[in-house]
Amino acid sequence: MSKATKSEVPAPVSATILRAPAEIKYAEELAWLRTADTAPRPFTWQLSPKMIRTFILGSTPADKLERPIVQKFYGDPRTVERAIVTLASDRGLLLIGDPGTGKSWLAELLAAAICGNSTYVVQGTAGTTEDHIKYSWNVAMVIAAGQSRNSLIPSPIMTAMQLGATGRFEELTRCSSDVQDALISILSEKYVTIPELKGDNVVFAQPGFNIIATANARDRGVNDLSTALKRRFNFVQIPVVTNKKSEKEIVLFRVRELLARNKFEVSVPPAMLDILLQTFADLRETSASQESEDNRLESSLSTAEQIGALEDAVLHGNFFGATQLEPEALARSVIGTLVRRIPEDVSILSKFWHGAIEKQAKKAGGDWQAFAQAGIETLEAMK
Repeated sequence: MSKATKSEVPAPVSATILRAPAEIKYAEELAWLRTADTAPRPFTWQLSPKMIRTFILGSTPADKLERPIVQKFYGDPRTVERAIVTLASDRGLLLIGDPGTGKSWLAELLAAAICGNSTYVVQGTAGTTEDHIKYSWNVAMVIAAGQSRNSLIPSPIMTAMQLGATGRFEELTRCSSDVQDALISILSEKYVTIPELKGDNVVFAQPGFNIIATANARDRGVNDLSTALKRRFNFVQIPVVTNKKSEKEIVLFRVRELLARNKFEVSVPPAMLDILLQTFADLRETSASQESEDNRLESSLSTAEQIGALEDAVLHGNFFGATQLEPEALARSVIGTLVRRIPEDVSILSKFWHGAIEKQAKKAGGDWQAFAQAGIETLEAMK
């Protein structure tokens, strides 16, 4: 038999997916952790609570593991621990925080570590219906043979119930109140009744089933949760990261991962990263000092937006000939990320740029000056 050519060798599964879920992306690491894990595991969990913590927050010498485990979520370890403990209890987990704080990423990591599948997801929107949470029907099969278990289409949540897995509900407060309340019986009784069927009309949750929901703190008042539903969840607040060291680690970690898709070797000059972090820190301070919402950017000024701005700037340089990240490209990317309302956001950023950024440029010189000038020119072009 002749040897396979390079083109005939199948690519790794993660290489054939645009955005691999955590259980595929870290499949080898999860498999190794399962073999090294000797602690008790709740229900049918694939890892013990302590090993799930290690998978998410990374290993330390005190763990005495034979290989290092990289940190994937940067935040208060007690937050992660409380989330894990909640999922081992009878209550669902609600991760709440501002946009870009990593709620969905933490939910994905937890589901991947607990049941090996993070894709049982319902995306909450104004158009989400009760069918998306429970079940719907295959119309063609119903017409041909009537309603039965075979013609039923289970929702991702019902599938998680049947498998004893972790279901996820993104942006819970974006759904109407009656749709939200469809979760009450699932979280309390742990079963779904199918009234259209005469027999075999109850789907019971298997051991290990639970739900991780996320909610945007800025959506409070849009569709507030009922008191009954709130009682079925443990609330875990995910704060905005303001520590510069942690924020730097998050930004570099995520940008390297995102750009690996394009096979880019990312080298971000420390000076450029400092400019990005300081700009967002000053913007947050300025925004917090404003009494009126009209004087604040619509952007949440989150770490996720910093990641997006930096990725955009690095991609621009790689695609259009720059040998390294330039302050001009970074300024254009920051402004492009933050301006969502014209002319409101342009006016707010212009005032900030002519104040804080120009002041910093005069003080520090160098790349700050080029960053400040490019920003002013970009904002002028938007007016």
